[in-house]
Parts: sequence; C-alpha cells; structure tokens
Amino acid sequence: MKRLLNHILLLSLIFTLSGCGIYNSYVPTNELTDSKLYGDIELSAESSNLGLLHWKDLLTDNKLQELIERGLENNADLKIAHLRIEQAEATLTASKLAFLPSLALSPQGGIGSFGGNSTGETYALPITASWQVDIFGNLRNAKKRSKVLVERSRAYEQAIRVQLISTIAQQYYTLSMLREQEVVINETVALWQETLRVMRALMKAGRYNDADVAQAEASYNGILASQLEIGQQIHEVENLLSVIIGESIRDIATNPLHTWQQPQAIHIGVPLQLLSHRPDVQMAELNLAAAFYTTNEARSAFYPALRLSGSLGWTNVTSVITNPGKLLIDGLASLTQPLFTKGRLTAQLRIAKSQQEEAKINFGQTLLNAGMEVNNAYTQVLNYEERTNYLNTQVASLSRATEANRLLMEGGRASYLEVLTAQNQLLNAEFALLVNRYNEIASFITLYQALGGGRNF
Repeated sequence: MKRLLNHILLLSLIFTLSGCGIYNSYVPTNELTDSKLYGDIELSAESSNLGLLHWKDLLTDNKLQELIERGLENNADLKIAHLRIEQAEATLTASKLAFLPSLALSPQGGIGSFGGNSTGETYALPITASWQVDIFGNLRNAKKRSKVLVERSRAYEQAIRVQLISTIAQQYYTLSMLREQEVVINETVALWQETLRVMRALMKAGRYNDADVAQAEASYNGILASQLEIGQQIHEVENLLSVIIGESIRDIATNPLHTWQQPQAIHIGVPLQLLSHRPDVQMAELNLAAAFYTTNEARSAFYPALRLSGSLGWTNVTSVITNPGKLLIDGLASLTQPLFTKGRLTAQLRIAKSQQEEAKINFGQTLLNAGMEVNNAYTQVLNYEERTNYLNTQVASLSRATEANRLLMEGGRASYLEVLTAQNQLLNAEFALLVNRYNEIASFITLYQALGGGRNF
C-alpha cells in the first residue's frame, strides 16, 4: 500500500511540473489608459476627484435626497442585485468547502445464514471519508473564479445603484424644470389676457380691426394648449418617479432649479484612477478574470485526479462473522487519468480560450466607451455653463423689448404684430433658459456617473 502511494505521488509530481501553467493568477491589466482616450480634457492628478464623492455631497437638495434614499430602499432592480450577491457568495462558500474531506456515517444491519447454520445478525457502523487532493489546480481555479464572480455581482449592484441615483436625480430636476415652465407660461397667459383686453378696447376705438384681434386670440389659445401640455408632462414625470422609487403614485415636491449647487472645481483624476471606479469597467475586467480561471480549469482537466478515501468503523462482517464485532480500518488512493476524452477536453479548452479572448476585447471596448462618455459629459458641462450666460442676457433684453412694445402699442406707436412677436420671443427664450439650466445640471450628473458614481457606502 505504501509503495502504491509513493508511485502515485511521484506521478503527480511529474504532472505538476509539466502543468505549472494552470497555477497562474490573473494579473490586472493597465492597457488603454493613455490620456488620448479623453481628447482635450485637462486631467488632474488630484487624489480625490468628482468620481469619488458620495452622492449626498453632490446632490445636496433635501427633497431629492429623501427620494433617493427611498429609491435605494425600495427599488426592485437593486433588491435583485442584492440577491445575486448572496447567490455568488453561496457559490464561493461551496467552492471553498470542496477542499475539505467529505464525511459520511452509513450504519448497516442485516439478518442471514450461511451453509444451513443458524441465523446470524450482521451490522456495520462505518464512517467513510473521501478527499480530492487538488494537485492540478482544478478546485483552486474554481474557487478563484467564484471569488471573481462575487466581486462582479458587487460591481453589478454598484452599477444599478449609480444608475438609480442618476435617474432619480435627472427626473427630479426634469420635474423642477417643468414646474418653473408652468410658472412662466401662467405669467404669459396673464400677460396675453391683458394684451387682448387692450386690443379689444382699441378695436372699439377704431385703431384695430377684427382680423388683428383674431390673430392675437389664436396665439393666446396656442399658449393655453401649451399650458395643458406642460401640466400633463408634470403628471407623467411624477408618476415615473413614484414607480422608480417603488411607491404608489403621488405628488412629489421639488425645489427650484436655481437651488442647485455644484462643486466649485471639477477634478476628474488621472485615466487609470477614473476607469477603475466605473462599475461597468470593473465588471468587464472581472469577466476577463473569470474567463482566465475558466481556461485554467479547462487545462487542469487534462491531468489526473487524485482521490483519497477510507473508512473507520465497528463491524462483525469479516471473512467469518464474529460476535462481538471488531474495529475495521481501510484506505484507498486512486489516480484517474483521462484517456479517451482528449477530443472533448481539447474542444472545451478551445472554447474557454475563445471566451477569454472575447472578454479581453469587450474589456478594451468598455475602456474606449468610458473615455468617450467622460469626454462628452465634461464638454457638455462647460458648454451649458457658457450658454447660460448668453441666455440670461437674451431674456433680460427681450423682457425690456416686450414691455417697451406693449407701452408703444397702447400709445399707438407700435403695431400688435410687434407686441405678439416680442411676447413669443420672450416666452421661447425663458423656456430655452430653463431647458439649458436643466441640461447643465443633467450633464453634471451624467459626468458624475461617467466618473464612477461615487463611493459605495
């Protein structure tokens, strides 16, 4: 028995030396982190950047924070992500336990006779043990792959979390924008009502005809239609937000857009730091790591499997039935080498290598997409900030022009067409200013999400 074990261990050592490649560990890649990914963005080497902020440090609106907290507690997608983590952790626990021997208690009993002798009772109380010795890394690679999958499930949860926070924030500010547009259009309706009152009075005095008043009434009714449309949009956004946070439909309170406060300086960090915080990049690299260990598992399948087994128990079943029973000990070592499955194992290895290469390509593409998203979001923030200055000036100028034309019309020195044109231009400019303010906030939230969406607390 001892000589047999020595032979088995010698063969195992030979195979181990020939298959040392199956013990390699995945090494994180640093490829495609060149600054060219980010175009003309001025990168900062600050250790703390926008992508590391907690979401409460960025989204300081108290009503918005309340909505996000309820969404993080109730959202169905986030709950499913939690369950996936639990499943992955259970798989990892099972892979760790595979290294331990398996024990079993198998009590047996029977009644029988031999050669016409009197009936005898037989019994056995064995404890059996079986242990697969992981000489060739099969269990080791399976455990590492399970560990990687746990990390991937956590990265998936973070991706859902970041997306949820960003979606709630953007819909919240959409609702805030629509409510401010509603205020503007209500003021415009009141202004139009006054304009129509004056025009009707002047028509009676012979300064305007019915066609002029009818044209003004047509414009006024168009604004009333827009007023109803904005009301419907507010209703729909409230419903959407209620569903996202996992609650029944209700009215949602918001603060005005001007209460938004953004950090004074934007530090987006160096490329490698930026990419490492994005959940999608983490998931892509973890997929590559999982494929790496799957390939190692496929390689290890070509090598023998060493299994040790034995039993220890009390029995009266020996070459001759004896009573009382005696102690029984036995052991067995087996080395199983695949012989006629090389074609199948080779095919499985080719598939694993191909999937690993596919994961590597996907990882590289994810890095490129990350750079594009950061570049787009950053330039949008800068552009919308600059546009705000121009639009503020435009609204101020059109407000003066509208008031001046209204006074000129009442004095008979301006036509109704000039008044209508000025009022429409002012309404459109005020709407454009609100939309641009929303876009400025939304682009900043998008940049925050593109930089990784903050720390996961």
